Amino acid sequence: MRLHRMTVTAFGPFPGTATVDFDELSAAGLFLLHGPTGAGKSSVLDAVCYALYGGVPGARQGMRLRSDHADPHTPTEVELELTAGGRRLRLTRRPEQPRPKRRGTGTTVEKAFAAMSEYRADSGGWKGLSRSHQEIGEEVTQLLGMNREQFCQVVLLPQGDFARFLRADAGERAVLLGRLFDTGRFAAAEEWLAEQRRLGEMRVRGHDEHLIALAHRMQQAAGATEDGQPLPQIAPGDPGLAERILEWAAVARADAREQADITRLALATAEAGHRAAERALEQAVETDRLQRRYAAAVARAAALDAHQQAHREAQHALERARAADLVAPALAVRDAALRDHDAARAAEHAARERLPDRWSGADAEVLAEEARRAGRDLGRLAAARRAEQRAAELVRERDALGREAAADEAAGRGTAARQAEWEAVRAAHQRRIDAAHRAATRTEQLAAALEVTRERLEAARLRDTLADEERAAARRLLHSREAAAIAHERWLELKERRLRGIAAELAAELKEGGPCAVCGSTDHPAPALPGAGHVDRTAEEAAHAAHRAAEATRERADAQLHTVRERLAAARAAAGDRDTDALVVELDDARRVHAAVRDEADDLPAAREQLEHAEREHAARLDEQQRVRSRAAARAARRDALERELASLSADMAEVLPDGATDVAEVEQQARLLAEAADAARAATATAQRLAQAEARLAETARREGFATPREAADAMLDEDTRQELRERIERQRAEQSAVAAELADEQARAAAAAPPAAPDARRAELDAATRLLTRASAADSAARGRRAQLDRLSAEAARRTAELAPLREEHARMRQLSYLAAGTSSDNQLRMRLESYVLAARLEQVAAAASIRLHRMSSGRYTLAHTDARAGGRGRSGLGLQVVDAWTGTARDTATLSGGETFFASLALALGLADVVTDEAGGVRLDTLFIDEGFGSLDDQTLDEVLDVLDQLRERDRAVGIVSHVADLRHRVPAQLQVVKERDGSTVRHRTTVPWPTR
Repeated sequence: MRLHRMTVTAFGPFPGTATVDFDELSAAGLFLLHGPTGAGKSSVLDAVCYALYGGVPGARQGMRLRSDHADPHTPTEVELELTAGGRRLRLTRRPEQPRPKRRGTGTTVEKAFAAMSEYRADSGGWKGLSRSHQEIGEEVTQLLGMNREQFCQVVLLPQGDFARFLRADAGERAVLLGRLFDTGRFAAAEEWLAEQRRLGEMRVRGHDEHLIALAHRMQQAAGATEDGQPLPQIAPGDPGLAERILEWAAVARADAREQADITRLALATAEAGHRAAERALEQAVETDRLQRRYAAAVARAAALDAHQQAHREAQHALERARAADLVAPALAVRDAALRDHDAARAAEHAARERLPDRWSGADAEVLAEEARRAGRDLGRLAAARRAEQRAAELVRERDALGREAAADEAAGRGTAARQAEWEAVRAAHQRRIDAAHRAATRTEQLAAALEVTRERLEAARLRDTLADEERAAARRLLHSREAAAIAHERWLELKERRLRGIAAELAAELKEGGPCAVCGSTDHPAPALPGAGHVDRTAEEAAHAAHRAAEATRERADAQLHTVRERLAAARAAAGDRDTDALVVELDDARRVHAAVRDEADDLPAAREQLEHAEREHAARLDEQQRVRSRAAARAARRDALERELASLSADMAEVLPDGATDVAEVEQQARLLAEAADAARAATATAQRLAQAEARLAETARREGFATPREAADAMLDEDTRQELRERIERQRAEQSAVAAELADEQARAAAAAPPAAPDARRAELDAATRLLTRASAADSAARGRRAQLDRLSAEAARRTAELAPLREEHARMRQLSYLAAGTSSDNQLRMRLESYVLAARLEQVAAAASIRLHRMSSGRYTLAHTDARAGGRGRSGLGLQVVDAWTGTARDTATLSGGETFFASLALALGLADVVTDEAGGVRLDTLFIDEGFGSLDDQTLDEVLDVLDQLRERDRAVGIVSHVADLRHRVPAQLQVVKERDGSTVRHRTTVPWPTR
């Protein structure tokens, strides 16, 4: 770390702007910061610390940063340029401070501000990196490798804190040295060893538990035996556990094999008995089957004898049906003739019923003669028929004239009534036209008022919509702000986690034989490993992108809210304070009134048209009245002519019609009925003759086929289903007789029937008993063989697990020894020193050696610092102890026994040695600028010369040391100076260069 330039404004005792050029001061390697007491020398160091960490050294915490002499309009600000980690940075910080309000009187509190920029050589300008207090603090801590307290101990040694590191205990020194030398990888190695020890222990214990589980499974497989050995009491981790389990398994397998041999012999005996019982049952079942078969054949023969009469009857009925089939054609002819005769008689009866009574009993010839006479009369009635048709036409025309007269009369009455109302109708139409004229004028007035109301309603609706949008936009802005804050915190968290694990990320890029990007070494003995929750660059960049997206969303939400509020203000100005519902009601009322008036105005063309139509109808009614009068006169003359022609036709028809006939149609009907009755009588006579002939032929055929009467032949006839059923019954009877005869003739069945009754149930019970015995023997044999196989398999698995466990147990023993050794708890670790403490002890030993070179010269060869591994007070762990060796007495004593001046230069030597070792450490933090605040007043002239000589030698390592002191002698010994001038209205700074005094 090297400081370049710092500018402070309204900070501490500086009311204006003060600039400190550290590059100019550091050119000589040693510079002096001096001024009177209270001038503000320590405030310059406070400003450096505040610019880096946002806070001042611990002893000055809580102090007021803003200058009491500053102008109210001048903000307090510190700007620092430095180089750290090879990067040139500019840090700007402003604390929370009051400022005058821009409007009105009084003050308001301005929030704290922080910004970090980086100088880019390629562009020749500064690029902003961050404005987050937390992010900037984390970045500075990562670059410098120290937090604020550690920075004040190693780089910025404030007044009164010279001996803090010298007198710190082992724990405090471990924290500081661990951050400076980055020994976290050794702590990680300790944790890794401990974790491997725990994992090894878990694996070994898991194998033991699996072996025990296998032993229990073997115990279950072996089963309980009277002479079997019980499973020994074992637990995970017991010595000789595997050997005891394998020994017990061998005994169990021997017992299982012996038991399997016993069950195998028992199974063979049970199988022989079962086969004998099966053969006895088969023989008994066969004998029983033959005996049942012969008995069934005897019963079937008896049943056949009982149904023999029915069998003969069926054969006789089938033979009679064959004879009746020969009579069937004659019977069908007789039945058809009978149906025809019955139909003819029914038709004759119906025809006679339609005749007059005088002809109902006449025979067919009489009826035929009367029909011929009626036909002759029809020729004479042709003229009468034509006269009758003309009379009907005249009657229809006369009726039509009557209807026309009635219609004209009704129309005339309606026309007269409408003509009487004409004047009132014309006046009503005129009034309608006048009202439409007035409504047209009012419509224009109402339309203008309606448009004003509509615009106010639209503005009110827009106002309400925008009010909802404003609330929604405000909620979106609030949510986007919260999301942006969460995304920002997430990004910072991931960035912090990535920075904490940056060593593992760098280690992931290492290649075998390639140089390290940090130290340049091509040997990578112990690269850092990612810890739990490690974050890589991709995750951090994704979180940063999410943060930028959330910020963009928040800005869009803010812009949307501003736009909505502007539109809402305009809508409120246009709508006023009227409620939207009230405006809706007002607009609806106005629309109804406007619509009603507009409809009335729109009625003007229709009203005019209806008036014209009414006038046309009035004129047409007048013309129609004239035409009705003309038609009435014509109808009267025509009616008289029709009446005269009807009278003449009636006289002609009376002369032509025969006596008793009223008209021609009656005569035509009589002739038709007589002809139909004559034809029906002749048909009935013919069918009677055909029926008599068919009956004679049927009687002859029946007697020839052996039937006494035709009725007997008809009764003997059978349908096809009945015949088929009789044939099947006869065939079954014959087949059954043949089968029964064969069964009764079987020699085996006859022999079985002669033997005693078989007893298959007894033989089946014997077989069931043999089967149960065989099942038990088979199950016992299967179980014994299964136990033997399972014991063999489990024993083999136990032997395999035992073989696998041996190297794991050896590896676990080695890892446990290494873990306890690294953790300092092993008996082999006599100093009880942890691995990280061991490394820090080596570093502290280097620091003590480097510090002793300067301390030896500062103390004129009397004192040196020595590292000790002795435990503090004989208790706890060791490794970070410091002692001062007095060459005058030859003894080593505690650093607390040094005097004030001795403590000062011992602390100074230790700080300088620490800076040297940290800088030389590969990958360590380079400390190019150191500050020493006071303490030089406790030194005599000779010691002061020695101290200054030592400090002057730092320029050889391109390091600058700033001395803060008001000792007057230093002004003549240090040429590069920064003077703090105290005045009544505040302090200022001046750069000075003096000629140094010659040193002694």
